[in-house]
Amino acid sequence: MRKLVLAATIAAVLVEPAAAASNDRYVARTPVMLSPDLNSPWLLQFPAGSRAPRVQTASASPSLFQKLFGGQAAKPQPQQAQTGRATDPAFLPTTVSYDGPHKPGTIVIDTDARYLYLVEAGGTARRYGVGVGRPGFEWAGTRTITRKAEWPTWTPPPEMRARERKRGRILPVSMKGGPQNPLGARAMYLGSSLYRIHGTSEPWTIGRAVSSGCIRMRNEDVSDLYERVKVGTKVIVL
Repeated sequence: MRKLVLAATIAAVLVEPAAAASNDRYVARTPVMLSPDLNSPWLLQFPAGSRAPRVQTASASPSLFQKLFGGQAAKPQPQQAQTGRATDPAFLPTTVSYDGPHKPGTIVIDTDARYLYLVEAGGTARRYGVGVGRPGFEWAGTRTITRKAEWPTWTPPPEMRARERKRGRILPVSMKGGPQNPLGARAMYLGSSLYRIHGTSEPWTIGRAVSSGCIRMRNEDVSDLYERVKVGTKVIVL
């Protein structure tokens, strides 16, 4: 009799874990989620009912400028809301087909389209976005680059200072070159006129009619153009 009781007890002990194991598939398991950093060699586990934090990263696609001019892509930055001060991508530099009548080395400025073209050999032209004269300050004609300057001094003419004074803005008689100088990083002077092709301290104005007649470019673009042209270059403004 005692042997039968002992045998029944042992059988119960062996069967109970097996039954628990057979029902284990129906027990809710702790969810497992991949780390947002897929380079990490481990997994993150979160208790049941908790939520994993959301992580958003920008894609590391190369910019148009990088494709054209080379260089390493910068690390992607957190996405930010547009402030209205970004340059329209349509006005970033590129190379286009050109079948016009002008010789390589000529600068052609289409003020209506807000583009400057540097004609190259082989039926192409280097195209840059520009800012042009606002209504009342438009002009057209042919000029020649007679002087080039790096980080030029800005000397607004008396009529400009008087005009801006009426609008409540006091302009300096002269301003040394620098990041805040309206002429930007480079300037190419067009003959005896007051007009120049120059950089800007306000790159978001590229593609707009906002100047007093000068042709403005982003600093990186005017610096690129500056190295490609020389004194004596013909400039045609349409």
